[in-house]
Amino acid sequence: MKICLLILLCSISGYLAGQPVCASVEEKKLYDFIMSYRKSKRLKPIPYSEKMTRVAQTHVRDLVEHFDYENRGDCNPHSWSDKGSWTPCCYTPDHRQAKCMWNKPKEISGYEGEGYEIAFYSSDHAEALEALEGWKGSTGHNPLLVNSGTWSTLEWKAIGVGIYGQYAVVWFGILEDPSTLVVCK
Repeated sequence: MKICLLILLCSISGYLAGQPVCASVEEKKLYDFIMSYRKSKRLKPIPYSEKMTRVAQTHVRDLVEHFDYENRGDCNPHSWSDKGSWTPCCYTPDHRQAKCMWNKPKEISGYEGEGYEIAFYSSDHAEALEALEGWKGSTGHNPLLVNSGTWSTLEWKAIGVGIYGQYAVVWFGILEDPSTLVVCK
């Protein structure tokens, strides 16, 4: 029993212990959907990043366990709790705390560049296609997916995905982090 529990905990949270990161089937779908969407816009694919996925998977778990979407006050889902080994951050609508969020990839995974996140919330369970459709229809999120507006001068060279419970997040970076996407078995 203890061995099975240990194996389960390692497979669920290995990303926190510096072990190789694997993507769930739904996270792999999200990555593939985003790449297909970019291809339809004649954009290059974004290479998968293990470090950015580590950040994404850590964040969705923090959101599920410590963020109350219905009673969040001024903090939006780009916020980070004070319940982990990271600097807590209340990301407000005026973006004054943006730097705190942008630094999370370095703080959590050692990714040397800043990271930019899009987040999706579902009152039920987040699913890849639902998240992508939500972001595509959002004037604040779609530009990151297709490098338009403020993001038009950047080339994404790393992407990480996380889906857990009611949340899906995607992290984008401009520095390379060559990794192989491994799907959890």
